[in-house]
Order: sequence, then C-alpha cells, then structure tokens
Amino acid sequence: MPTSKSRATSFEPLVARAFGETVRALRVEQGDAQDAFALKANVDRSYYGKLERGERQPSLALLLRISTQLGISGSTLVQHTEVTLRRLKRSAR
Repeated sequence: MPTSKSRATSFEPLVARAFGETVRALRVEQGDAQDAFALKANVDRSYYGKLERGERQPSLALLLRISTQLGISGSTLVQHTEVTLRRLKRSAR
C-alpha cells in the first residue's frame, strides 16, 4: 500500500531518453541546428534541449508539433521512438 509520502509519476526516464535520441537524430538528418529547429517548432529552446537530453517528456500536442516540423506523422515519430527504446532496453541488459 502506498504511503502518504509516495507520489505517482508519469515520467519514464528510458522513454524520455529514447524520444530525445530519436528527435535529435531526425533533426540532425534534416540538417537543422537545435535552436533553429526549436524556433520553427515553436518550442522554447531550453525546453527543447531538455527533451533531446531525455530530461523531459513531451505532451501529445508538443509531440505533434515536433513531428510536423520533422515532416513526419506523430505515429511515425512514436514508431521511431519505440525502435530506439527497444535498442536501449537491449543494451541495458
């Protein structure tokens, strides 16, 4: 039974890292600098950097803005992230 001091959290560090690695790779492939991409996607530059470093997880709306700027669908971005996540899980064993 949870104690009164325990808190539920939706932050998943490995998922955040997988998302960050995925968007970084796709952004670099596209040829955009991080700050320019954040500006085009209408995301605070500092916050976008935290996303790429796996320190934050995006909301659905932000995921869709980023995928649009990458020129792919949100579902395709999620699929790429799942591939990265599987790779990270295998390497963590």
